[in-house]
Amino acid sequence: MTTSGITIAAFLVLTAAVGAVAAVSDATRECVSCHRDLMPGLVGEWERSQHYNADVGCFECHGAASTEPDAFEHQGQTIAIIVSPKDCSRCHPAEYEQFERSHHANAGAILGSLDNELGEVVEGPAAATVGCKQCHGSVVRVGIDRRLDPETWPNSGMGRINPDDSKGSCAACHSRHAFADELARRPENCGKCHLGPDHPQKEIYEESKHGIAFYGNVDKMNLGNPSWVVGRDYSAAPTCATCHISATAGQPIIHDVGDRISWTLRPPITQRIDAAAGTAGKPVKPWAERRDSMKDVCINCHTSSYVDAHYQQYDDAIALYDEKFARPATDVYKALRASGIITADVTFDDPIEWTYFYLWHHEGRRARMGVAMFAPDYAQWHGFYEVGDRFYQHFVPEARGLVEAARGTGGEKANEADRISTLIDEILHRDEHKWYLNQEDPAVKAARKQAADQFKTRYEKY
Repeated sequence: MTTSGITIAAFLVLTAAVGAVAAVSDATRECVSCHRDLMPGLVGEWERSQHYNADVGCFECHGAASTEPDAFEHQGQTIAIIVSPKDCSRCHPAEYEQFERSHHANAGAILGSLDNELGEVVEGPAAATVGCKQCHGSVVRVGIDRRLDPETWPNSGMGRINPDDSKGSCAACHSRHAFADELARRPENCGKCHLGPDHPQKEIYEESKHGIAFYGNVDKMNLGNPSWVVGRDYSAAPTCATCHISATAGQPIIHDVGDRISWTLRPPITQRIDAAAGTAGKPVKPWAERRDSMKDVCINCHTSSYVDAHYQQYDDAIALYDEKFARPATDVYKALRASGIITADVTFDDPIEWTYFYLWHHEGRRARMGVAMFAPDYAQWHGFYEVGDRFYQHFVPEARGLVEAARGTGGEKANEADRISTLIDEILHRDEHKWYLNQEDPAVKAARKQAADQFKTRYEKY
């Protein structure tokens, strides 16, 4: 769509630059007449937004029908505090449809996860309210006076469940009330949620060559450009948005943040990202197409052979983590729960449950994410090294201790203990674990000793 031969987006930027006055509605003018004094920062942000230059104001977004569950009368107008994705869809239907099918929109599903059990049960409900739910989203409740329940609001979580039953919060990325493109495209925007011990994507990005290039060339990133097509409008570095959302010459912007992701690194054992949906019979974008979509981003700066080689390294690391550590640990953990050696109906009451959780939820994720995003320190020292330490020095000894204790109880539990002990022995006698039993191939040991001797000869003089 164009206005006098230029795109609407470019027109909005141009009118903002020359200070055009928006022809907002009378209802919005009335809102601004009070809120300019009460909330000058809020009004100021709106006045520098594209919404302002498109004559979209307070009432156009916050106006509500009296039948809406959170609607209330305010200064002669019926409004709602929350502007939900369903409200935004009046002007942005494609973005709404894309977002609603995304993993972001379903982030509120954490309410049934182990993470939420830690927050609400082990830590306490208030901890979950100010922590977990501020990223994942809460179910926003409305009181009998149609005011929002302070136990559930404020909340801008990505998977928030709104009073109108829509999922998500557009403002989680497009911070109100400026909704600036520049902010949505910066990695810090995603870093509000994607950081920390279990999903340190922000820190991983900052370590990577991509992050180094961004922070060294941020003034060349053209972040406010309306189209922002990689390779055409900028080339200095990619951001999170570049790879996961923004347009390339070959594909449009997409608000389904998982559209270009091939592996999901969240579970204990890695899954193809379309696996669960496909099993449930839902229509999904095939795994290979998702990977090709991401490669389409990569080849703007890298040769196809470089990109293919990275994905080979990535897939090999996934297989290593899954087969050497995650699957064996999961098999033993499930066997311990099924046998009754640890409780099956309560989580986190047995030490080994914490150990297993750390192995996949913290260290295992860090290792896999470090590989995916070119961060060698997170792949190694914050990742696979800690996975190995957790598996060999904590999980296996704890599992053996539980088995030995159960053997002394007699009866069926002792029989289950024997079976699990056999399982552990079988795992540790696999080729990848034989070093732990000092049963490694002598030729392999000799070659490593030779390399160690050469290393000492080179460095001991210092």
